[in-house]
Amino acid sequence: PINNDPRNLTDVSEFLLLELSEDPELQRVLAGLFLSMYLVTVLGNLLIILAISSDSHLHTPMYFFLSNLSLADIGFTSTTVPKVIVDIQSHSRVISYVGCLTQMSLFAVFGGMEDMLLSVMAYDRFVAICYPLYYPVIMNPCFCGFLVLLSFFLSLLDSQLHNWIALQITCFKDVEIPNFFCDPSQLPHLACCDTFTNNIVMYFLAAIFGFLPISGILFSYYKIVSSILRVPSSGGRYKAFSTCGSHLSVVCLFYGTGVGGYLSSDVSSYPRKGAVASVMYTVVTPMLNPFIYSLRNRDIQSALRRLQGRIV
Repeated sequence: PINNDPRNLTDVSEFLLLELSEDPELQRVLAGLFLSMYLVTVLGNLLIILAISSDSHLHTPMYFFLSNLSLADIGFTSTTVPKVIVDIQSHSRVISYVGCLTQMSLFAVFGGMEDMLLSVMAYDRFVAICYPLYYPVIMNPCFCGFLVLLSFFLSLLDSQLHNWIALQITCFKDVEIPNFFCDPSQLPHLACCDTFTNNIVMYFLAAIFGFLPISGILFSYYKIVSSILRVPSSGGRYKAFSTCGSHLSVVCLFYGTGVGGYLSSDVSSYPRKGAVASVMYTVVTPMLNPFIYSLRNRDIQSALRRLQGRIV
């Protein structure tokens, strides 16, 4: 049984997730909205993966990383949205302790994968534009595979460290998580004991998986812009920068909504406002990524048309 008493709670077997709305009519609308966005996200990203894998013209490092990003997007949104839909339909907010740790782990893995892959894609564009003659040598298939595996293992390490932090918590002052999923940043706030060591580890992880990837992306684009400005013709400059447009849009969307979500959850005294911001980076961003890449990229558009022709 769940105890909402504010006293120290040990042997907690379940948590309560935040209810997005108490209005039954609005809950039905939210369930339909989440289901629609989830289906669009999964189908859109699957189409990107199928288009890239079925078209030999797109068997390049940039599209190899993009297909892995689409796979991470599917995993990222599948970690939270199906649970939200089931909870709304069953009028339940309960998640088991094991279920919470599992959701938190998967969220950290797929979120970290997106984080790392966006940095890898920035490095890929940096090499392609700044060192075009060495690009095939540097970004060879083995090295590209290594970068994806490295991204996965770093994300797995991040996930296991978050799990370790959660397992160190022996008592809780509350069982209500102020979000619609088990956010890795929220669980330590429920601890009733001293969390100084846990906070140090959390800040370390934030530095590794937040500051370093963003620094890498900013450095890559600084070099890219410097290189593009040295191109004499405006047509050449546009052509060089157009290959980065989609990636830059996704980076701004991912980090903008992510930072906004965490700031709003910390600053706002209303948990539902923080939850709405969380929807932006957990649901809306993965849904928009396929549209950004397909609308701004002629190669993807051509591949999708060829794929449609084969299916027909």
